[in-house]
Amino acid sequence: MADIKRHMRQGTSLLWMRNTPPGPAEINLMENLHRFVIQVVHSAGEALDRLRYGKDAVVFAEFPLAGLEPADLLEAIREASPRTPVVLRDPQGTVADAVRLVRLGADHFMSGPLDEHELIGHLEMAAEKLRVTGVAAVAEAEPWKRFFIGESRPIREVECIIRLAGPKRATVLITGETGTGKEVVARALHHASPRAHLPMVAVNCSALPESLLEAELFGHTRGAFTGALQQRVGRFEQAHNSTLFLDEIGDMPIDLQAKLLRVLQEREFQRIGSSETVRVDVRVVAASNANLAEKVAQGTFREDLFYRLNVVPVTMPPLRERASDIPLLAHHFLEKICRLESIPLKRIFREALDRLSAYHWPGNVRQLENAIEKAVVLSGDRLDLYPADFPLPDFGARKPLSATASVMLLPETGLDFEAAVTNFQRTMIEQALERSGGNKTVAADLLRMKRTTLLAKLRNLETPANVVSIKSA
Repeated sequence: MADIKRHMRQGTSLLWMRNTPPGPAEINLMENLHRFVIQVVHSAGEALDRLRYGKDAVVFAEFPLAGLEPADLLEAIREASPRTPVVLRDPQGTVADAVRLVRLGADHFMSGPLDEHELIGHLEMAAEKLRVTGVAAVAEAEPWKRFFIGESRPIREVECIIRLAGPKRATVLITGETGTGKEVVARALHHASPRAHLPMVAVNCSALPESLLEAELFGHTRGAFTGALQQRVGRFEQAHNSTLFLDEIGDMPIDLQAKLLRVLQEREFQRIGSSETVRVDVRVVAASNANLAEKVAQGTFREDLFYRLNVVPVTMPPLRERASDIPLLAHHFLEKICRLESIPLKRIFREALDRLSAYHWPGNVRQLENAIEKAVVLSGDRLDLYPADFPLPDFGARKPLSATASVMLLPETGLDFEAAVTNFQRTMIEQALERSGGNKTVAADLLRMKRTTLLAKLRNLETPANVVSIKSA
C-alpha cells in the first residue's frame, strides 16, 4: 500500500497559474498530466514564493492574469529561479507575441483553442529540460557526474559507489551487459580521483592476441621478438600515476592472467626482453560482460586474480531495469546528435517517448543512442519525431510471462479468494511502478493493460482519501 501511495505522489512539480479555479475540463486535463504533481496558484507572488523557497518546478501560465503581462512574468521568474522552464498560453495571442516571448525566455507559447495533446507535449519537454539542467548544475559541484544521465535508483547506487571509491586507489571491477556503460563508469571513477589531471589509459583485452596483448600491457625492448624494431613503453607504464582501464578482462588468456596478478600485487613488472624491473603507481579498473565467478568455476579465469580485481564491485544495470531514465537519455542523445550534425534541435513526442520507455532494449544504452541517431538522420528536415520514427525490432520486445510463472498453491485450509486476488494485484502493480520509476504509461504496458485501466485499479486499491490529490492554492 505504501509503495502505491509513493509512486502516485512522485513526479515533476507543475505550477499552473490561472485566474479562476479549475473547471471540469481542466480537472480532466490534470488527470492526463500524470507525470506532474500539480499546484494551482492564482497570483504571481504566490508562484514566485514557491519558486524561491520550494523545489524545482515547471510553470504553466494561462493569460489573461489580473494585472500581469507575460513579459513581466517571465522577467520575475528569471530573477527568482533562472532554470525554471515556462510555458505560456493566451487564447488571443498572435504570432508576433509568440516570437517576442520566446526571445524573452519562454520555452513555448500557445494561442487559440486549447490543444490538450500539444500542451502535454510542451509540458513534458519542459520537464525534461528541467531534469537536464538539474543534472548539469549538480555536475558543476561533482564534475564526474557529467558522465551519468539518469535519476533511477540503480544509477544512484552506482553514483554512490563512485563517490566513495573514486578518491581511493582500490581496484574496481565493473560488470554488466554489453552496452550498459561500463567504460563510462571507469571514466567517472578516474575523474573522481586525484589522478584526474592525467589521461586515463584504456586497453581492450579481447581485441589483441596473447602475444601482442602482453607487449601492449608491459612494453618490450628492441629486438625482443620478430618485429620489435624499437623499444616500446607499455600501457602500465603509460598509466603511471593515473588509471588503467582493462576492458573485457574475462577474455584475457590464462597465462597472461598470472603476470597481471603479480603486477597488481607488487606494482612492478619487466618489459618483454628486459630484466629491468619497472615500478608503477597505477589504479586499475577492470570490466567484463561475462560472469567471472562462472569462469572461475570453469577454470578459464584465475580465482586469485578474480578476488584481486573484485575489491570494489560495481554492477551496471541493464536499461530495462532503469526504464524511468529512458526519456532523459533520449533527450540527452537527441541534443548531442543534433549538435554534432549542426542541425536544429528536434523534438520527441510523448507517444514516442512512451514507446521507447516500454521497449526491452537488449543492446541497452548503446542501442538506444543508435535508435535516436537513426531517427534524427531519417527524419530529414522534420523537427518532430513520432513513434513511427522508431521501428524497434521484435526480438527485443518484452516477452509475455509464462502461464505457470506465478502459480499459487491453494492451502489445505483454503483462503479468502477476494483478498488473495487483491493482494496479488497490489503486488504486481507495485512491482510495475517500481520498475517503471513511477511512469504509469510504462507500468500499464508491463501489465498488458490500458493506462486508464491501471488508474482505475489504483483507485480501487486506495481509499478515496489516500488517492493523490491535486493541490489547489
